[in-house]
Amino acid sequence: MPAVVGAVKVIEISSSSIFNIGDVYAMSPYAVAKTFAGGGSFNTGYDIEIQLNQSTTNVYDKDSIDQLVI
Repeated sequence: MPAVVGAVKVIEISSSSIFNIGDVYAMSPYAVAKTFAGGGSFNTGYDIEIQLNQSTTNVYDKDSIDQLVI
């Protein structure tokens, strides 16, 4: 069934967004990120106690260009 769309005003679209007007079967935005983090980095919640006396994150990325995601 065709879509009937009225006036549309787009102010801003971020880099990993999709903007569509009308009928669509499937839309799939993607974003790619490489994250390096040490011990205790992504903890969330209340009353978290972390004791890391000697914690280091050593990153050696020998390839200068990563594979493209299409």
